[in-house]
Amino acid sequence: MAHTFQRARSEEQRAQRRQAILDTTASMLSEMPVAQVSLNELSRRVGLAKSNVLRYFESREAVLLELLDVAFRDWLENLAEELASGVDTDAPMPGRGDRVAAVVAASLADRPVLCDLTASQAAVLERNVSPTVAAEFKRAAIANVGTLAGLVRARVPELGEEDATRFAVVCVMTAGPIWTHTQPSAAMLAAYESDPSLAAMRIDFTTTLREMLEVVLSGMLARASR
Repeated sequence: MAHTFQRARSEEQRAQRRQAILDTTASMLSEMPVAQVSLNELSRRVGLAKSNVLRYFESREAVLLELLDVAFRDWLENLAEELASGVDTDAPMPGRGDRVAAVVAASLADRPVLCDLTASQAAVLERNVSPTVAAEFKRAAIANVGTLAGLVRARVPELGEEDATRFAVVCVMTAGPIWTHTQPSAAMLAAYESDPSLAAMRIDFTTTLREMLEVVLSGMLARASR
């Protein structure tokens, strides 16, 4: 349902407008992929003219980048609990490392909006924002990667700080592309159904990401042991 707003005249009202825009966009993402979220539809749903929406966010992409940061931080809060309950720090390696990879992959699979936003980040969302917005997002992203690295290292202390950060970066950089390749179009689904020999090209997100993270983590640990 669209909101009806009077002109914001205070900082509190402006903050309310910004939050309403973010909340409305988040609601849209529960219904449609990032690519289908338009500024026109967002404006209609939030009850503001498009020009007024652009007073609070410089572009559609700026709104989505902020939501990506919010979604990532929310994921990290939940991941901390999932890793604590899902990975026994007293278990031997490499089984413990494999459990970390499995928990991270399954946790991301449960958050399709985060995966979709991550998949769109570099190619779309970072392309229509000012240097100021880009820098703010990257600062937040660096902090988030640092938090993820800390969570992983708490379960796999054999990793050095540098390798834990590298592993966290790999998680972020691989999750997006894998997500894109595991969301086939209607045409591709029809092709898979009509020709079973193509099934090898249809991959599962959780399995593929888990296997990728297992290989990266085991490689880092093997190198560290040398």
